[in-house]
Amino acid sequence: MIVFAAGCFNRVHSAHVRLLRNARVLGDQLVVVLSNDAHNHKPNAVPAAQRKKWVEALGIADKVVIGDAGGFADTVRREDPDILVLGYDQKLPDPETEKAVKEMGVDVIVMPWFPGKEDQSSSSCG
Repeated sequence: MIVFAAGCFNRVHSAHVRLLRNARVLGDQLVVVLSNDAHNHKPNAVPAAQRKKWVEALGIADKVVIGDAGGFADTVRREDPDILVLGYDQKLPDPETEKAVKEMGVDVIVMPWFPGKEDQSSSSCG
């Protein structure tokens, strides 16, 4: 089973680590998808290549990829996960992704809040 977790990860903090560790135990392989630079509109945006290095250095994910510039649905279709893990404050980003998840039969699991160093505005990339 392939588990998929996604986010901006402009700064990696302990709540991210807890989420990823909990996502990892849900399947055989954890794929972490980082928001493409075209979709990362945070004022503290960090280039995707740097964010990828940070997440890889955690040693939790089996694979770390940068999302498709065309949108999250394209990445979901390409990586073909069985489970999509969302943080407590995340949702599927658009109707096209909702359609892809439904058509592919991907289970969506919303994780509970994991205490850690974060502010309430840190999870969204838009």
